[in-house]
Amino acid sequence: MPIRQMKESSEQHLVIKTQSQSSMNPVLMAPKTAQNGKVPPPQEPENSKLHNYTSPPSKNRGRRRGRGGRKSDQGDILMRQSSRPCTVAHKPVSGHPSEALSATIQSGSMENGSHLGEMEMGFPSSSKSLRFAPRPGFGQVGTKCIVKANHFFTELPDKDLNQYDVTITPEVVSRTLNRAIMAELIKIYKESDLGMRLPAYDGRKSLYTAGELPFTSKEFKIKLVNEDDRINGLKREREYKVVIKFVARADLHHLGQFLAGKRADAPQEALQILDIVLRELSTKRYCPVGRSFFSRDIRMPQRLGEGLESWCGFYQSIRPTQMGLSLNIDMSSAAFIEALPVVEFVAQLLGKDVLLRPLSDSDRVKIKKALRGVKVEVTHRENVRRKYRVSGLTSQPTRELVFPVDDNSTMKSVVEYFQEMYGFTIQHTHLPCLQVGNQKKANYLPMEACKIVEGQRYTKRLNERQIIALLKVTCQRPKDRENDILETVQHNAYGHDPYAEEFGIKISKKLASVEARILPAPWLKYSDTGKEKDCLPQVGQWNMMNKKMINGSIVSRWACINFSRSVQESMARGFYNKLVQMCEVSGMEFNPEPVIPIYTARPEQVEKALKYVYHATMNKQKGKELELLLAILPDSNGSLYGDLKRICETDLGLISQCCLTKHVFKISKQYLANVSLKINVKMGGRNTVLLDAIRWRIPLVSDKPTIIFGADVTHPESGEDSSPSIAAVVASQDWPEVTKYAGLVCAQAHRQELIQDLYKTWHDPARGTVSGGMIRDLLVSFRKATGQKPQRIIFYRDGVSEGQFYQVLLYELDAIRKACASLEPNYQPPVTFIVVQKRHHTRLFANNHKDRSSTDKSGNILPGTVVDSKICHPTEFDFYLCSHAGIQGTSRPAHYHVLWDENNFTADGIQSLTNNLCYTYARCTRSVSVVPPAYYAHLAAFRARFYTEPEMQENGLTTGGVGQAARITQAAGKSSVRPLPALKENVKRVMFYC
Repeated sequence: MPIRQMKESSEQHLVIKTQSQSSMNPVLMAPKTAQNGKVPPPQEPENSKLHNYTSPPSKNRGRRRGRGGRKSDQGDILMRQSSRPCTVAHKPVSGHPSEALSATIQSGSMENGSHLGEMEMGFPSSSKSLRFAPRPGFGQVGTKCIVKANHFFTELPDKDLNQYDVTITPEVVSRTLNRAIMAELIKIYKESDLGMRLPAYDGRKSLYTAGELPFTSKEFKIKLVNEDDRINGLKREREYKVVIKFVARADLHHLGQFLAGKRADAPQEALQILDIVLRELSTKRYCPVGRSFFSRDIRMPQRLGEGLESWCGFYQSIRPTQMGLSLNIDMSSAAFIEALPVVEFVAQLLGKDVLLRPLSDSDRVKIKKALRGVKVEVTHRENVRRKYRVSGLTSQPTRELVFPVDDNSTMKSVVEYFQEMYGFTIQHTHLPCLQVGNQKKANYLPMEACKIVEGQRYTKRLNERQIIALLKVTCQRPKDRENDILETVQHNAYGHDPYAEEFGIKISKKLASVEARILPAPWLKYSDTGKEKDCLPQVGQWNMMNKKMINGSIVSRWACINFSRSVQESMARGFYNKLVQMCEVSGMEFNPEPVIPIYTARPEQVEKALKYVYHATMNKQKGKELELLLAILPDSNGSLYGDLKRICETDLGLISQCCLTKHVFKISKQYLANVSLKINVKMGGRNTVLLDAIRWRIPLVSDKPTIIFGADVTHPESGEDSSPSIAAVVASQDWPEVTKYAGLVCAQAHRQELIQDLYKTWHDPARGTVSGGMIRDLLVSFRKATGQKPQRIIFYRDGVSEGQFYQVLLYELDAIRKACASLEPNYQPPVTFIVVQKRHHTRLFANNHKDRSSTDKSGNILPGTVVDSKICHPTEFDFYLCSHAGIQGTSRPAHYHVLWDENNFTADGIQSLTNNLCYTYARCTRSVSVVPPAYYAHLAAFRARFYTEPEMQENGLTTGGVGQAARITQAAGKSSVRPLPALKENVKRVMFYC
């Protein structure tokens, strides 16, 4: 089987037919004034034609035309075409973005910032004709320093790498069995038919060798004994036919050129081979899970509760970098099912009294959910250790189970059968039996005759206590993590790895030393009415003392509902009085008295209580709507939080702020200050802005109206196969401040990563073809809020893995283009598309842990540390940025990869902008680890999960909300997703997700 090439994005995608989100109402803004000698760009008049998205007539219509530039029908000047050799342009295509990605890129290397020129070409239709933005140079801003990275230099082999196709008959599904078959083959034939070669095997269809085998195709017969499957002490033996056939030779010269920066396309097949070779020995030694390896022997497992334990392990991946090939090693932990007798596992899951009492229906559901798919081995027979996979539970207890014997003529109970056949007395006959095997031929096994097989990762959702226990295991100080990584490399002994030796791969034993820079923190502007009018954060943090919010909101009409039985009315009143005082001290105007007295309700009456308070306040205020709802919730509130948010935001149009009971009992000023920050932005205010923003000093943002997008897709948990994925897009609604972000959400097909509703069209009987989608709606709302249309787009996209870069860029950039073109002919503002990654395994450590000036209080590298050399991509525009101060554990830098750049950002420009934005996060007075628009999109997507999923709430952990289920259905062979309930207009235009 040939090595898989990078897939082309030619497949058709699901069209989600949902109601369009209507445009947002204008957000009031203070008029811009010239500051620091710089005159702001002119505001467009309020009566400009918003409906067709045109600009007011220009006196210079038809005159301003730069080189390569072109005016639109309305007199707007399009961007100037780059003089660089490779240009791209777009021709608007009607319909869904997946219908046509219709053009190609001219041959030749793409220079940074190639722009759209004449509107005659589309975007490349496949990854083969697409090149990501090349690195424009290296950053220079900031204080230079040295950091260490968990990357280990890997020498390229000088041997030919060959790929062979493997076909095993009869076909085997299990990778473990495949590996066992190939291991037996190599053991028998290495010194003869294999010509002394030691191949590496991927467990499926491919075998790799250093140098050619003595044949191009050969068939082998392998007899394999199943050690786990014995009957009466006899092992079962099975014969397999294995055909090995030459496929291709990997091009290492191509890889060398790529690493040297002389070629832009990565040779995926060569990298794949080297990765498999270096994983071969660890796969035999440890339990592989994805790209990680786990073992009980690496560190003593810690119990997580309810039959689970944490196993420690390490992550390993080979990566192309500027220093050459690099082996990325990191520590990891995962939850595994304890290898317990099943009865003991059930006792841990439900409590020991379960062995003495009848099972309830909920007990049975919980056991079935925990054990379905788990492998068990029988323990009631000597010399027999057969393994089975659990498919379910019997509906009856063991004592009531009977089955036919003697040609169905008589019935025998399971209890009698095990006693007579094996001399095994079943003690807990009130428990159900495990059903194993397929449903057609049900096999019953008593729980106490089975033990869970060791080494099975737990893939379902952990409860709150288990998460806390796992975090305690994984949370390591930077120095300890660095030492563990070095010990792992030493223990793995890559220098003595027979596979590494066979293929000529040499791994360094030292962490890579990397040049880094510490970017300066930005000055923040607060209100002139406070004692401190601006602020320079220190080590990534500051506070609100002596400061007032730059734009404090006004709360005139509010109410409070108390859902906590343990909170008395007097205590609730005292809490909200202090919260109101904090809001006023922070710069808000807050009516000290609620519209109606505190309303007390039971959690199960959430909808009734919300509607009562909503209508009661409306009646008292003569039809004026409530502006804010405060809600006091029990600490363990099940689905209450999700229900409340769903009803408020999609039904009643209420902005709400929830507070847990523990904070009412123990009132902290820090907590009240944080809540006041959240309330202010939910009510349409601003907490702080970058001083450079209001002084018009941010490169490629302040010079012309710029909109910054954040986008993310959250997927259902592992094992949930019917819930939709949720996409969220937020966009800045103020310029030049770029601090307020409106958000939109939509449901889409299960685990679909491409955002389907960025742009869409549908047919309306009255209006004909109608355009809509999240990008279009947010562009319109920006125009309404600022009076100007965006002339530059910066798009931060979260949650995309490297294997999806091409597909996501092709699809979503095309959708952005179509959304723009649908608003006005020839309207194509330049786009910079940046992927934000947090789920990577690169860690940066201080060069000297004893040097306190180079670390924060937690021992981590300082906030603002940026790396764009050595461990970064050989040719593409990426960088690592640790923008936050660590609290505990080892900080994880965010990885930013600029896939497309039509704005000609320099390395310093995009790095400084990204770092500075991290200081504008609304919910706290700390810089955050991910750029806020991406962070906000994640919060909005997480919030929208409450609008869709009726989830079972377990152990007081709020995991989902109850409401109209957005399930995926199959009709006429096509998938469809029920749309989310629409957000109310007043909710849409504020940061409701904060």
